[in-house]
Amino acid sequence: MIHARLLGASLLLGVLALAGCSQGTSTTTTSAPSSAPAAPVASPAASVPAKFAAGGVRVALVRQLSSGDYFEQWLAGAQAEAQALRITLEVSSGDGNNDKQALNLEQAVQQKADAIIVDHGFADTVQPAIKKAADAGVPLVAFDVDPGTPKAVALTQDDHKIAELALGALKADTGGTGDVLYVYVSGFAPLDRRNEVWTRFKKDNPGIKEVAQIGVVNNSTASAVADQAKAALQANPGVKAIFAPYDEFAKGAAIAVKELGLQDQIKIYGADVSTADIGVITEPNSPWVATATTDPSNVGRIAVRAAALLVAGEPVGPELKIPPALVTQKQLRDGGIANIEQLTGAVPELTTPDVARVPWAAS
Repeated sequence: MIHARLLGASLLLGVLALAGCSQGTSTTTTSAPSSAPAAPVASPAASVPAKFAAGGVRVALVRQLSSGDYFEQWLAGAQAEAQALRITLEVSSGDGNNDKQALNLEQAVQQKADAIIVDHGFADTVQPAIKKAADAGVPLVAFDVDPGTPKAVALTQDDHKIAELALGALKADTGGTGDVLYVYVSGFAPLDRRNEVWTRFKKDNPGIKEVAQIGVVNNSTASAVADQAKAALQANPGVKAIFAPYDEFAKGAAIAVKELGLQDQIKIYGADVSTADIGVITEPNSPWVATATTDPSNVGRIAVRAAALLVAGEPVGPELKIPPALVTQKQLRDGGIANIEQLTGAVPELTTPDVARVPWAAS
């Protein structure tokens, strides 16, 4: 979800990835209509626009980050929706390199994509290229990055609600008192929004004490956070809970707690979920007890649907916000839930078909 730096290090010295990736050469893949299923069945209210029926729509998906469970599932959802709508999805990744992402974005404009989806990014580097695209009349969807222009549709998870749900569980379990370790890296729009809620939460709950803040985002975020968390927990032996509002943070914190043998003392409250995360949460003696989340594959689908609507000239609001749900360890274990597909079946609010619904697509 985000733009990063080592906590306390100077901004952007080669460590980027919320949800973590190394700096590297951007890669481009194409989800071509030829591999897509037959054209969606039109609803009685709307016929399939000719360009979509012919498979002639090209959408550029310009990503800052691509590795990590969240981003892989997000892409899978975007690709599946593109195939269903007979869209050619041209995917590029800056692999955490903001300049490369900006270059990929400029290339998408030059190559006259029918629409562009910007997935994460650092506002200072992507906004100039987004402005060029907007000025050129290219339909734009920006996910978890401030596009800097009302001409782009801003797609976000409800990050304030995500933090509220996770912290509500933390408060209930701790009784509103205790030492808490906080994991955070600034510069990522989703994390910054979640941090706003954490800041208010501390003021409203004076019994909660933040004893240390750690955080790093790079190409091995979980292991790096684990190292930081072990040091912080050893320096603060009274910690009762860890607020880690990103799944790679939570996985790293879980590694540290287990290696220190503190599962009976410390519980972790995270954000985001993937099939791999479910495995971590439900394993025996896991300290990760709750996560507030959307379904990443559903978010990817919505991004593509919003782009399709813009290409077709259909109205789309300036902001699309996807509501989250709280998922608990008990809920997963009691339901025998082992993957995202089972989770969305058990928690239907994670599926939001009415957000950016395409009127000519099959339901």
